[in-house]
Amino acid sequence: MANHHILSVLVENKFGVLTRVSSLFSRRGYNIYSLAVSPTEDDRYSRMTVVVDGDADLVEQITKQLNKLIPVIKISELADSDAVERELMLVTIKGGADARSQATELASIFEAKILDVGYESLTLMVAGQPEKLDAMTDLLKPFGIVELQRTGRIALPKLARRPARLRAVKSRSA
Repeated sequence: MANHHILSVLVENKFGVLTRVSSLFSRRGYNIYSLAVSPTEDDRYSRMTVVVDGDADLVEQITKQLNKLIPVIKISELADSDAVERELMLVTIKGGADARSQATELASIFEAKILDVGYESLTLMVAGQPEKLDAMTDLLKPFGIVELQRTGRIALPKLARRPARLRAVKSRSA
């Protein structure tokens, strides 16, 4: 079983940054299992979610190499238990009129959305944990998968679960 590590890499949103980061991986012979990149809430920055396979030493090497790149602002490793992660999948399956009701029921179970319907096929969209997408893919295989595309994982740290401490405030008596 693969040992996935999720790296959240905040970088400057500039031309060529993705190329520099991916070149670092290829030069060092590191394999990227999944890569998703998009701008953040601040358009000066982009967040790269990079999933790599390997041990802690490999992840430490990757982190050290990434930190040497000028456009890299911050790198965080997100443990599965400390991260909220999702992936998106679009899948087109064979599905004439007779199979559509079964596919629609399956879509409902997995909270998928039917995006497009043709005479002999339909396209579904599903988002969730990677394991959920794997399970749906397995169940769609008997229909006949025509095309399938997955985004790769995106992840953010889980939010704190402790309530904020409240301070007592003295009221002024009139």
